[in-house]
Amino acid sequence: MSAIDDLKKNTSVPFEQARAMSPSVYTDPSFLNAELSQIFARDWFCVGRIDALNKPGDYLTLDLADQPILVLRDTLGTLRAMSNVCRHRMSTLLEGRGNVRSIVCPYHAWTYNLDGTLRGAPAMNQNTAFCKGDVALPSVACQEWLGWVFVSLNPEAKPVTDELKEVYDLVEDFGMENYTETFFETHVWNTNWKILAENFMESYHLPVCHAGTIGGLSKLDEMICPPGLPSFNYHTILKDDTLEIALAHPQNTKLKGERRRMTYLLAIYPSLLITLTPGYFWYLSLHPKGVGQVQIAFGGGMSPDYVNDPDAQAHFAKLKSLLDEVNIEDRGCTEKVYRGLCSAMAKPGHLSHLERPNYDFAQYLNSRVQNSLA
Repeated sequence: MSAIDDLKKNTSVPFEQARAMSPSVYTDPSFLNAELSQIFARDWFCVGRIDALNKPGDYLTLDLADQPILVLRDTLGTLRAMSNVCRHRMSTLLEGRGNVRSIVCPYHAWTYNLDGTLRGAPAMNQNTAFCKGDVALPSVACQEWLGWVFVSLNPEAKPVTDELKEVYDLVEDFGMENYTETFFETHVWNTNWKILAENFMESYHLPVCHAGTIGGLSKLDEMICPPGLPSFNYHTILKDDTLEIALAHPQNTKLKGERRRMTYLLAIYPSLLITLTPGYFWYLSLHPKGVGQVQIAFGGGMSPDYVNDPDAQAHFAKLKSLLDEVNIEDRGCTEKVYRGLCSAMAKPGHLSHLERPNYDFAQYLNSRVQNSLA
């Protein structure tokens, strides 16, 4: 039986009888190929926050389903995404993040404007078939939503605002679009991307995996895990006052009652994972790097009230230190899970009611990868 068949069988039972996904779903290279072609090459993928692309010439790069992509702000202020491959001898163009006045190929110095049109091509005047005006970098769909930047290789992808309307309805009063990113990092962990995604989606592991950090800040009996929706799942936690920045700032008059201490854990498919509190946010955007590694974009920051608070730097330093410790714990746990499920004796167990998001994630994956058999 293939991994795709394993997943179909796994998702055919109601949640009350559900088990974790089969090890083959995490370890089979053919399943990864189906994910790349049917998920990462077709759905919207988050490249990070708009903070990284505020000024003309600001850019970032990524590989999406094996396609090198660059995202930038052009000279007119338009947000663009395009192929990061030169139209001459097909070298990649930009790397990492930064700011440029133009896009210059590191191989033969073909130079592109920030809108992707070709500006200059040295020593091409003797090729009679060459016309500079015919050459431009292919564009890629790109949209901004609540301060997040998404790209898609699928020209028929529904607008992000339509896909994520229910997310907006849930957290509109938090004003997430106004939060400021104060750090961004990239990491590679030795685990499958879905294991890390599932680790974020459930807080059942908090008291044990995070016993040294945040395990005591939340009560399992206060966690609410409603059924997921087609484009995302979520659960909520009520935080106590141990970490002040997790609560609404005294100047925040919009949030009322329990929402002043409510944390949303949003899993936007396929792989944008957001912890949103009234005071801060942090996120992971995941992309597979083979079956046993995951490429992680890790960032976060604070709400406007805390950014402008006289103690902002102290708040941020305390938060960043905590998140770094939590990441060390999560890395240890998720890499252990991957090593364990690679065992010939590994068998998936039944899910807790606190793992409802994991069940919904499996349903999403199944709905996508079945297309690879059509």
